[in-house]
Amino acid sequence: MAFDRQKIVEAVKEAKARARAKPRHFTQTVEMAVNLKDIDLKRPENRFKLEVVLPHGRGKEPKIAVIADGAVAEAAKKLGLDVISGEQLEELAKNPRQARKVAKNYDFFIAAAPLMPKIGRYLGRYLGPRNKMPVVVPPTMTNLEPIVNKLKRTVRIQLKNNPVVHTRIGTEEMDDEELAENAEAVLSSVINKLERGENQVRSVYIKTTMGPAVKVER
Repeated sequence: MAFDRQKIVEAVKEAKARARAKPRHFTQTVEMAVNLKDIDLKRPENRFKLEVVLPHGRGKEPKIAVIADGAVAEAAKKLGLDVISGEQLEELAKNPRQARKVAKNYDFFIAAAPLMPKIGRYLGRYLGPRNKMPVVVPPTMTNLEPIVNKLKRTVRIQLKNNPVVHTRIGTEEMDDEELAENAEAVLSSVINKLERGENQVRSVYIKTTMGPAVKVER
């Protein structure tokens, strides 16, 4: 049986209500978990990575860093983005603790193509497992705005070792219908990657950062 939009809305409302029962001093993220069944993750072809553009955005702007020199670095600075130069990249290679911190602190990375070999060598071990490898751009690109605007509405999903995918779908301040539409976009993308589609979805849950999970009924 398909997931009904209204059922998703009801789960969102319940998750937000439970969050309000114990107020926090920050805006909580609204998250979704999709539990899968009958999938053999020992087979590489069953694992996947996805980028989903949320119809109503993430609710909070992600932190984006640009690893570049020259034209790409200048374009990044015009947009107020943090820039990691080629020289700084070399320094990170000597400081694993700082490299891990950089990988953790940013949601997305954009990189000029000539620096990708060094990024793979120096940061790949930290970015890869976090599903944060950079969006690669030509070294002459002078307008990063379209890429940045898309990333601001994007979530990355990875199915690797466990039959469940987790992702944010917005924040508790967003409208219930908007959150439900974001959830549908994620769910549709995941289902499209499954060999038997929705039949391999065991359950779906919605929760806030600190709140309990609420099951989406079918």
